[in-house]
Amino acid sequence: MTVLLKWSKFNWEILHNSQRIYQLMPTLLLDRNAIKTLIEMSDVINVVEEAFRMCGEGRGRMPAKTYLSLEHGDFRAMPAALPGGAGMKWVSVHPQNLSLGLPSIMAILVYNDPETGYPLAIMDATEITAYRTGAAAAIASKYLARPDSHTIGVIGAGFQAHTQILAHAELFSPISINAFDVSKAAMDRLACSFPQFSVKNCSIQETVASDIVCTLTPSRSPVIKREWIAAGTHINAIGADAPGKQELDPSILKEAIVVVDDLKQASTSGEINVPIQKGTYSIGEVYGTLAEIAVGKKKGRTDNSAITVFDSTGIAVEDIAVAKLLFEKAKRAGGYPSIDLIGT
Repeated sequence: MTVLLKWSKFNWEILHNSQRIYQLMPTLLLDRNAIKTLIEMSDVINVVEEAFRMCGEGRGRMPAKTYLSLEHGDFRAMPAALPGGAGMKWVSVHPQNLSLGLPSIMAILVYNDPETGYPLAIMDATEITAYRTGAAAAIASKYLARPDSHTIGVIGAGFQAHTQILAHAELFSPISINAFDVSKAAMDRLACSFPQFSVKNCSIQETVASDIVCTLTPSRSPVIKREWIAAGTHINAIGADAPGKQELDPSILKEAIVVVDDLKQASTSGEINVPIQKGTYSIGEVYGTLAEIAVGKKKGRTDNSAITVFDSTGIAVEDIAVAKLLFEKAKRAGGYPSIDLIGT
């Protein structure tokens, strides 16, 4: 027997049956402004690192992202589940959007109760994507960069550069920033955003000479040459996140200790995807995943002269971990709009 008590259209509902009591609430709607008020980089780093640990322990579920390619960009479907949370991010990547006054990357996320499938929240995931990408790279740097690293080089001064700096500043101190971008306006915005740091406008070679290098371009051919890379450098290869994209000279990968966020995704759409397709690099040469390092199954940096590379494609468990964090914060704070999607 099932009894439904509805207090009002937008209040809590209790669905009672012979097995358990479900507490239902209208689906929260969190727009980009709401996300901005809720999100903090230190919190994001904590939950993203825990998500990697859960995956390393076999407690995360995540198929590889699915791509829908169109004339001017692509869409990506990214489902995942972690203990206590599940959902899917639907993200678009349209590089020409900047000329239209729109973000080049936009995303929404549906966050569900994993036990019932109930849609707990629909949220803008544009900010989430940027923050969790910066957090994942900083976590990789924590394990793979030299402990005395203090210069951060960003190749590409767009919005992702901002979150890379925010995240690394949480884990490395003091830091100074070397940056390169073909756009002077982007460089000026970056420098103005971080008056607390030394942000130096550098050549690409000078930027690559940093202790930690974050490559953030949409390039489909290498922009970083092997001869620019000094011993002991750590590289977060972020820009290659779709088939055919490539930022690094493949010879860098051959010499480096390469760690990926997800082996299947990286081999088809990460920094290693083009060298694998051309037969100049193989999956067997990958050292391991960041999840394996986070749980201690494999070691991080052990040689200060080694070149290390983190191939970051962006994985859905990162998004779900952050979505869970933000949903719980929003629920505690109250006052956010909601919608009765289910209508029970």
